[in-house]
Amino acid sequence: MSRFQKWVVGWWVCSWFISLMLTGCQKRPWQDVPSDVWWKDAVFYEVFVRSFYDSNGDGIGDFKGLIEKLDYLNDGDPQTTTDLGVTALWLMPIHPSPSYHGYDVTDYRTVNPDYGTLDDFRALLQAAHARGMKVIIDFVINHTSVEHPWFKASAAGDERYRNWYLWADENPGYPGPWGDPAWHEFNGRYYYGVFWSGMPDLNYNNPEVTAEIKSIAAFWLKDVGVDGFRLDGAKHLIEDGQTQENTAQTHAWLKSFHAFVKGLAPEAVVVGEVWSPSEQTAPYVQNGELDLAFNFPLADEMISAVSFYDGRRMSTALMQQARIYGDAPYAPFLSNHDQPRVMTRLLGDEDRARGAASLLLTAPGVPFLYYGEEIGMSGGKPDPSIRTPMQWSADEQAGFTTGVPWEPVNPDYPQKNVAVQSRDNASLLAHYRQLIAIRNQHYALRSGAYVPVKASNSRLFASLRTAEKETILVLVNLGKEPVSAAALSWEESPLRGEYRPALLLGKGTPARLRVGAKGEVSEFRPVEEIAPFSTIIIQYRPSE
Repeated sequence: MSRFQKWVVGWWVCSWFISLMLTGCQKRPWQDVPSDVWWKDAVFYEVFVRSFYDSNGDGIGDFKGLIEKLDYLNDGDPQTTTDLGVTALWLMPIHPSPSYHGYDVTDYRTVNPDYGTLDDFRALLQAAHARGMKVIIDFVINHTSVEHPWFKASAAGDERYRNWYLWADENPGYPGPWGDPAWHEFNGRYYYGVFWSGMPDLNYNNPEVTAEIKSIAAFWLKDVGVDGFRLDGAKHLIEDGQTQENTAQTHAWLKSFHAFVKGLAPEAVVVGEVWSPSEQTAPYVQNGELDLAFNFPLADEMISAVSFYDGRRMSTALMQQARIYGDAPYAPFLSNHDQPRVMTRLLGDEDRARGAASLLLTAPGVPFLYYGEEIGMSGGKPDPSIRTPMQWSADEQAGFTTGVPWEPVNPDYPQKNVAVQSRDNASLLAHYRQLIAIRNQHYALRSGAYVPVKASNSRLFASLRTAEKETILVLVNLGKEPVSAAALSWEESPLRGEYRPALLLGKGTPARLRVGAKGEVSEFRPVEEIAPFSTIIIQYRPSE
């Protein structure tokens, strides 16, 4: 090979490598109009590591198992259709704990050995990031385990840790917010634990506790590289006498913590569990204390709308949330690890589960899915039955493990599993994949303004999402019968003039959209018919 040929080959290899590096840094096609921060564009997926996939046959899911299944969640290629397409993961507690669920932590600076090592977790982060997925972890900071060294030292009277928890010489006597005992006896004294005697609350009136929690947060953000936190029991951090939730002190502490996190990692997200009416939850986001808060009332309304075939109920719920939150974002979801699964609440009705998925993944906000929701896994109380192993196949133990699973798999796994539904283009899993792909590809669905739409048929949910470059119309028939020639109306919108349609999901020939001088529309019939329990999504762009 001549010197010139060697130079050409070397130049080509170098150019190819640089191109590859730049490609990895570019925004993906679906992010052609990205939001100002990544998490506003995300679809989150809640994972219970213990139940997701077991790589070593001990019956317990682990980090290596989750790595093996990342391509199911997101294979890193936006052109493929065989992955779910989620773009962020929320991992339930990964710290050491005496309980299977992990919500009573004994060491905040390492990981549960059942799941692997800290190096295994770093490998998971690297693999997820390589596929374009972010990872946030459950940060359980309202309380620790009674087995945490801090609590043991505090209970023993250690001077340093004496005031790290809330102690009283006499039982204050008042119950917790749910009527359960909040004060628990230990060696003649009483400590406060709002959730359970095994979970004593930390004392955030003590600045040393705050300093240590911030140090731990810095470790996970900077040393390990997580992309944010989900704060468990966020509204219970600081009590004010017998007021045990949503206190002014809690709001102030969270605002300080949020600023600390943003100072370390400006793009990190802080998500909070504030299980309260929206009027009490919204201020956490509006006042810069949390980036996102889970919208529990909206979750109930979505399930109710589907259960009662009531599209107008969903429209009313969204208008109410828009009024309360204003421009502040929130996190819609259908169920989580504390609630009966969607399929159980819907009595096993897959058609209604399909409708619920459509409501969730076209709603304003940043959606969260609970693992297995996309294949219709079922489960009700007690909690372990809501957190059963993921159903991968019809193989023994649902393909979750080659050993004995920590919790028995659901008996319906031969019919409800990833392998079976992946071969069926009409499955619930296929529906989730389609909805997530459309959301990822269209900024208007991710962050567009919400315009309330009135539909002439009560079973029909209609929603308009508008952005600078496109408008998306969502139609979901929540009823058992077809909806024919339904008329839509809205009083005002940013739209003006005439718009040409493009069908993104569903069947039919969509009509052109003509909008009045004030952005109003009256008696608009977008399609001739909408089949029972079906979803139609139409993109509108200005006519040339």
